[in-house]
Amino acid sequence: MDLFSRSWTALRTAVADIPDEDFERQSGCTGWLVRDLVCHLVIDAQDVLITLVTPAETEPTVDAVTYWELVEPPTGEDPLDALIPRLAAAYGEPRWLKFHFDDVGSAAGRAAELADPDVRVSTRDEVLTVGDYLSAYVLEWTLHHLDLIAHLPSAAEPPAETLAAARASLEKIAGAAFPASFSDTDALLIGTGRRTPSDEEKAALGDVAAKLPLIIG
Repeated sequence: MDLFSRSWTALRTAVADIPDEDFERQSGCTGWLVRDLVCHLVIDAQDVLITLVTPAETEPTVDAVTYWELVEPPTGEDPLDALIPRLAAAYGEPRWLKFHFDDVGSAAGRAAELADPDVRVSTRDEVLTVGDYLSAYVLEWTLHHLDLIAHLPSAAEPPAETLAAARASLEKIAGAAFPASFSDTDALLIGTGRRTPSDEEKAALGDVAAKLPLIIG
């Protein structure tokens, strides 16, 4: 629960600090500008709010790790992927997108802090505890924080503790550990295909390289 709040607060702060002109820069998500990614985060925040008020009575079917599925790399043909840039452009000015994200994002953060971690909720046709659901989103927020600042060298990075937690989650999804020589950021970027490993890094990965990239969804 604490890591969720830290990762979400850091991400919201990073968005608030982005100069308006940088909303037109490329993000770390292929085909999306920074403004498109922030629009996606608005939808993510809405999903958190919806899930936290969708109780379930049955036993959990997934946990914080198995919540994520490995999917094919995005092709740009998904209708939602195509819709996001149009929605983002409709805001017109970055200040309106910032305002909406802060408004919905603040509500999602408050809802998470007030939620009982042992309560079971339903989302994506799965059941899991609130604690596991929020823990799963530490990986989501941390990866998108890295996407947000991919081409913004002066922007603040995710907190060290959430980078470490996200790396641990990705290693559980991979069923293998990344080399100790990899920083948490490099492990996340290389592990999810956001950065191509160097020849030296490929050698260090060994058999793990065959499992990459891990595209989660």
